[in-house]
Parts: sequence; C-alpha cells; structure tokens
Amino acid sequence: MAGGLASLQMYARPETQAAHDRLWQAIRREYGAGDPELTKLDPIESAWDHPDLLLSQTCGMPYRHHLKDRVVLVGTPDYGVEGCGPGFYRSCILARRDDPRQSLAAFRGAALAVNSTMSQSGWAAIENHLAETGAGFDFCTGATITGSHLASARAVAEGRADLAALDAVTWRLIQRYERWSDDLITIEMTAPTPGLPLITRPGIDPAPLFAAVQAAIGKLAQKDRKTLSLKGLIAIPASAYLAVPLPPPYVG
Repeated sequence: MAGGLASLQMYARPETQAAHDRLWQAIRREYGAGDPELTKLDPIESAWDHPDLLLSQTCGMPYRHHLKDRVVLVGTPDYGVEGCGPGFYRSCILARRDDPRQSLAAFRGAALAVNSTMSQSGWAAIENHLAETGAGFDFCTGATITGSHLASARAVAEGRADLAALDAVTWRLIQRYERWSDDLITIEMTAPTPGLPLITRPGIDPAPLFAAVQAAIGKLAQKDRKTLSLKGLIAIPASAYLAVPLPPPYVG
C-alpha cells in the first residue's frame, strides 16, 4: 500500500485523539493508500507544504492568503455548527462571565487574546466583524498572541486578556472538557464563513479522496462521529474561501 502523510491536528485533543485515529484508518481503507498512522507535526502548519502530503486540514485564512496555489482542496467537514449552513462555521467572541462589559462595543481598547494572526476564526473573524458592524475600532495593535484557541480562552478566563474569538467547534470542545469554561460567556457571534478544509498536494486527484473521506465518515461508529461532531463532508468551492476579506495587517 502506497504511503502519504496524513495530519488531522486542527481539532485534536487528548480526548478526541482515538476517534481521529479511527477516522484516519477508515479513510485509509476506503482510499487504499496513505501512511499507517496519523503524523503529528510541530508546527502543524508544516503539513500543508509537506512534499509527501496526502491529507491534512488547514484554515480558511492561510488558504486564501498563501496556500491557494500550493495545495488542492479536497472537501470541508461539516460539524453542524448552529446558525451555519453545512460545512460553514463561525466564531464565538468570548469574555469573562463577571465582566460588566457585555457587548463588543464596550471593549474598545480591551486586551484581545489571539491564537494566531493567520487564523480565520481567531483573528480575521473578529476584525471583519468589527468592520462589518461599523464599530469604529479594531485590535490591530497590542493583541496577545497565545498560539492556540485553548490558550486564548484560558487567558480570558484567568484575567490575562479581556476577549478572544474562538472557532465555534473548538469552543464546543472546550466547553465539553474544560471546567473553567463556565467562567466564560459568548457576547457576540461572527458571520458564518467556510469551515476548515481538507487539502492535499498538487498532482493528486481530490475526487477519490473526497469519496473516501465521505464514505469513512458515513461508516464511522456513531460514538466517534459524536466525539468529533462530524456530520459529513461538503464540497465548498475555492471561490467561497477567496471571497472572505483579509483583515487589516496586525502591526504588533
């Protein structure tokens, strides 16, 4: 059986790893190729340009910013995000439950925790939301870069930041597994955008991979589908990702 690197780390947690492993084994059986095990890379972005990449998951902002001509879209998993169409997601803008400011407009000048300024859900979503609502301010200076959505949420819960924008799927997982999440509330939701797409390297036909992933999700045990919040696989065109505005540049 031919190899090919697979890395599914975007929603990975210790509690979901076994389900992700079983998902990959199901995909591999359907596709008939691929490395025997998922590969864990640090940083996870190194999978996206890997010369042996078969399957990985990226984020909408890096895709439209610099990956669009270097990878091939396979499909977009549908996580059943409330208020979104199949395959779409949105960000929850979080604050501490005991913070007297309960609307985004009241957080002008507040400390924002950001997983990465190359993140659709953690950075572009809140900046675009501010622009769309005419708030008259942004967070393009002075944000705290945390390295992960989990770290951003914890920074707000512990009072080291005032706000964070989290991918709704990640926030769902944090609420499920982290007790301190009860200290946080969602004050606003951003507009839906295409979710985190699966990608492969140029030269690989994405259609058989799409079919394999789709079949694997359908055959996955209900318990694993629930753990991963997987509803199916959606074909969202590249144009839908490219239509989302890039936020203003972060200047530190």
